[in-house]
Amino acid sequence: MPKKTSSLEPWSEAIAHLKSVDQKLSDLIVKVGPCQLKPTDDYLKTLTQAIISQQISTKAAETIFGRVSIPIYGKWTADSMTCLNSHFLQSCGVSQQKRNYILSLLDCVGSGRLNLNQIHLLEDEAIIETLTQVRGIGRWTAEMFLIFGLNRPDVLPVADLEIKSAIKRHFELSIDPKPKEFERFTQDWRPYRTVAMWYLWRLSD
Repeated sequence: MPKKTSSLEPWSEAIAHLKSVDQKLSDLIVKVGPCQLKPTDDYLKTLTQAIISQQISTKAAETIFGRVSIPIYGKWTADSMTCLNSHFLQSCGVSQQKRNYILSLLDCVGSGRLNLNQIHLLEDEAIIETLTQVRGIGRWTAEMFLIFGLNRPDVLPVADLEIKSAIKRHFELSIDPKPKEFERFTQDWRPYRTVAMWYLWRLSD
């Protein structure tokens, strides 16, 4: 399991490491400022947001998710999310396919087929294996949950389009890197690639 860090400077060790191994990344860190990643126990909210974010830009996903979030107060649960029916989700701009995925997720949680209460106790790959049993949740969506929900420190989402573009730009590549090349190029960032990813996403802000 990942080591807990100080609540005051939760990513100080990660940032110090990344700065020491990559000057360009160090410059980006200085420009952007402190890493704002914070864990959450609102797992259904995180998974719903990840589903909405599939294959669309960050800005578009934020806009749509903002609309979806309006009727929900407090923690997202299968009960509190009953208002997220297909008609409402469609009015928010959620595609038919993603509406089906969200409703499938709610069904899995509500029926008990997916128990999120103890999922944080599992290792990264076990979490990915568990979540990808749900219709519409692939490896990328599960990785977003690891990053933004649990703040697991060394997640490398090789299928993320913005990360592909950022890695290509950062390492001055002529073509998009293949998954194995991701591992090779980012080896020095281990075991804090999650934090590096957060900073690379800032390149597209």
